Amino acid sequence: MVLSPLVLLIGIILFFDLKAWPVFVQKRPGYQQKIFAVYKFKTMRDTTDEKGALLPDFERITPLGKIIRKLSLDELPQLINVLKGEMSFVGPRPLLPEYLPLYSNEQNKRHEVKPGITGWAQVNGRNTLSWQDKFKHDVYYVENQSFFLDLRILIKTVGKVLLPKDINATEQLTMEPFNGKN
Repeated sequence: MVLSPLVLLIGIILFFDLKAWPVFVQKRPGYQQKIFAVYKFKTMRDTTDEKGALLPDFERITPLGKIIRKLSLDELPQLINVLKGEMSFVGPRPLLPEYLPLYSNEQNKRHEVKPGITGWAQVNGRNTLSWQDKFKHDVYYVENQSFFLDLRILIKTVGKVLLPKDINATEQLTMEPFNGKN
């Protein structure tokens, strides 16, 4: 409730910036691989090429979208997921459903807890981590989950938001897709 005015303000500003609905909804696997709809603010236009394929991320992101991503404000609508009980504040970030059959048994442990808005991998390298390192951090969190670890992650998250770094591994805005090997 405290953040609802900020969420509303960002939504209105994005609506005018994008000239479209400002919330992005995508299916993601959560606790015990149960699929749910995750909410995020859109930071990119839906611009396509002449064949109808989306242009690369770096061509679609708006200047405002870059700022919103840098400050992780695009994650704020996930508070709805927290209120619905689908996510927690802290836990492994929910990934794409198409990755489910690619996980090893060890990597699949990430689904033994609710996914989070922030997590151990996010405060220890975020998108600069390889997929393997990201999964190691996720499994570490699952095996060591505690109030004090959650508190440590939340405090580190505030630092990462105030002094953003490790947002992108390369000039790409999103990580390369997980293929089960990388």
